[in-house]
Amino acid sequence: MTSISIRDYRAEDEEQWVRCRVLAFLDTPYFDNVLTSKEHYTNPTIELVAEEDGVIIGLLDLECEETPGTVCSARPGLGAMLWHLAVHPDHRREGIASRLLAAAVDKARQRGIVRLEAWTRDQATVQSWYERRGFKLVDSYLHVYLDGGRELNGALRSEIAGLRPVQAFAHYVGDDRAGMRTRFKRVHECSLYELGIRG
Repeated sequence: MTSISIRDYRAEDEEQWVRCRVLAFLDTPYFDNVLTSKEHYTNPTIELVAEEDGVIIGLLDLECEETPGTVCSARPGLGAMLWHLAVHPDHRREGIASRLLAAAVDKARQRGIVRLEAWTRDQATVQSWYERRGFKLVDSYLHVYLDGGRELNGALRSEIAGLRPVQAFAHYVGDDRAGMRTRFKRVHECSLYELGIRG
């Protein structure tokens, strides 16, 4: 039996990091949010990986504020945004995401972070996972995909001569969420969860 270690991300992990993230997101509402390289951040970060036998099987990226409201929502205290939390599909339900989160929380507390924020789409298993770990739902809006013809007609037009939109991605913050879901085929609720980590 091999052991899984949680450690800091290193530059040489990038290819495996990308592969793990792609496979982890493939069967989620983020299936087409494909990255070809690892993101880098403006603010200090906590970047962790879970490794087994030299293979990255889980990852977590947390960007930490140095000034409240610069990365996270404008609420009291320093926050940190959980940009990525993913586990390779062959290693789900082994407690890896929980171990990554616990290690990140410990490191965040040491930096004076008092709350974590995480955005996720409408996937019940993921939302339930956050809620079981003490995250609270604090906000949401819709991700709306507009795909050609009827969906774009009347919703979007170009003011540039000769430029015709064929697809679009939009955020909807209005009150007619049911209407958006009726009008467009692909609509996701994007939800903000927050975890207090004081003390």
